Amino acid sequence: MPRGKPSPKLAITVDPDVHAGVIEAAAEEGVSVSAWMTNAARCALVVRDGLAGVEEWEVEHGALSDSEMAEARRRVAGEGRASGPPRSRSA
Repeated sequence: MPRGKPSPKLAITVDPDVHAGVIEAAAEEGVSVSAWMTNAARCALVVRDGLAGVEEWEVEHGALSDSEMAEARRRVAGEGRASGPPRSRSA
């Protein structure tokens, strides 16, 4: 009987080019394929949660403007901090 809390296992099928990329990335980062896939899935879930949060915010406050989206893209790309005050949360 296993000790502790064993991790659940998944069996997945991926396209050959994705397989090769995962194997290469895991090797370059010095981690197992399982660790690399877990991290990739964790990052995807964070992005998914963030997008859901933006969608909720927009439902309540309206769609983000083109300039707000451009600023967000710059911040995500690491090009700098917000250039102006944050958008008000009031409608």
